[in-house]
Formats: sequence, C-alpha cells, structure tokens
Amino acid sequence: MELKYFRLIKTIAEEGSLANATERLFLTQSALSHQLRELEERLGFKVFHRTRNKWELTQEGTELYKLANKLFSSIDEGFSTIKHIKEGSKGAIKLSAECQSFFHAIPSFIQKMGILYPEISIDVTLGATHQTISQVLSEDIDIAIVTSKPESDELSSVPVFKDEIFAIMHKENQLNNLEYLDASHFGNAHLLINSFPLEGVAVYEHFLKPNKINPIKISAIPFTEITLSMIHANMGIMCAPKWQLTPFKLSKELMFKRIGKNGLKRKHYLVVKKKHRNKKYIHDFISSFVEDFLEV
Repeated sequence: MELKYFRLIKTIAEEGSLANATERLFLTQSALSHQLRELEERLGFKVFHRTRNKWELTQEGTELYKLANKLFSSIDEGFSTIKHIKEGSKGAIKLSAECQSFFHAIPSFIQKMGILYPEISIDVTLGATHQTISQVLSEDIDIAIVTSKPESDELSSVPVFKDEIFAIMHKENQLNNLEYLDASHFGNAHLLINSFPLEGVAVYEHFLKPNKINPIKISAIPFTEITLSMIHANMGIMCAPKWQLTPFKLSKELMFKRIGKNGLKRKHYLVVKKKHRNKKYIHDFISSFVEDFLEV
C-alpha cells in the first residue's frame, strides 16, 4: 500500500471531508475521489461512511488511520534522527603527526575528505611533532598520528598500519656494500632529516638512541626533493618508508638498505581523546583514514 493512500486517509479523517482535504493535499476533489475509490477497490472494503456534511471512518478505516499515524510518526522521528546525525557530521579537526613522513600523504587525503565530507574542516598542525601526545591531552590538537601507543587512560588509540623504514643512499656510498645497517654504521654517516628535534626522527628515536649512537653529521632539510638531490650526489643518507617516496621520481642510482637485521618496523596509531571518539565527524575521519591508508 503506497504512502499516498495513508496520507489520504489521515487527511480526510482529520479534515472531516474530502472537500476539506484538497487544500492540505494540493489536489483537486476529483483527483482525491479517484484515489479513494481506487484504494477501496484494492482493499475490498469501505474506508469511510459518506454523508453530505461529514465523513466518518469505518471500523476498518479506523485501523488504517491508527496505522497511518504510527507510520508518519515513525517517519518524522527518522528524519529528526537523520537531522541530528547530519548536524553531528559537522566539525573542525586539528591534525598533527609524530612522523614527518605523513605530511607528504596527508594533503591528498584531506582533498579526498573535502569531497566526501565537505562539512568536516581539517587543519594540519606542523612544527611540534615530538609533542603530539601532550597536545592531544591539552586539546591543542584533536587527532595525532603516532608510532607508539600512548598509555594514558584519557586517550583512545586506533591502529592504522605497519611499515618499515629503510636507509636511502647512493649506490657508491660505502654503506651500500653491507647486507643491512647496524646502529654502529651510522656513526660515520651524514644523516639527512626533515627537521629537528631528533626525538621526532624515527631512526634516531627507535634505533640509534637505544644503541647510544649519534651520526657524525646531521642536517635538517625540510624539502624531500632537495634531500634526494643530495643523496644522488652521495652527500648523505636519509631514512624513510618506501611509501613516503612514491610521489617522487627516484634515480636508479639510489638504493634502499634495510636497517637492522630484521628491519626497522613501526606501527602507526591515530590517537584521540576518549571523550571525543564517538563524535560523528571524528568517527567519519578515523574510518576514512584507516580505509585510505590500508594499502600503504
């Protein structure tokens, strides 16, 4: 039974006659009469007792009227819920990452989010990568991408993916002769990083620092293109996951060398305050991020 018939029954019953229902339903009396006749023929019973001045529901019609009220009440509640959901989809997210590698991939993700979720505003915070957890706790940023799962009870951590960091060097670099790099091999190396402090550099924080090794020289180069040019000139090495370099055209003279016998592998997490985790726009962001970075 189509929704228009329930609307017809409800309106006639509440207006008292077919003629009075025309204004609410924006149809002529003839059109409404045709609809009602068609409905009663399908049902096989009368919905209304007609008199000159008043239309009264039959017993069967009364049940249909009750059903119509329940139906339209349910529809109204549903649209009200949808409205609240839509309002919950609006929000601004301040995002930062512990690892500089992500700042190469985030812009394209934000562009995609702008198409799928135009009511979510995303602002990327740079320059404080080693303080991401404390910034989430203080609510200076909303979501952080980190490589160590925080212990705080106030935070919720969502695993995103795993990757491996390699040392990238020129094929004529003396380290290229090695099967893999131990921490000691970095002692005489010129290490090229994105930025200071060293606590935000994964190879230092997770490999060199625990082994109490400091490279003989460290240079901060904020532009990957320049870093790759320097490596191509055999002026140093950088450490990064392979996916970070996919946007760049790499020379065949550049080599990837495993760090440590078993490789320097990391887990990545999205961290957000627990009290914000179930907000619709936060949930939509996290779900999209996990889906987008699954294949990294």
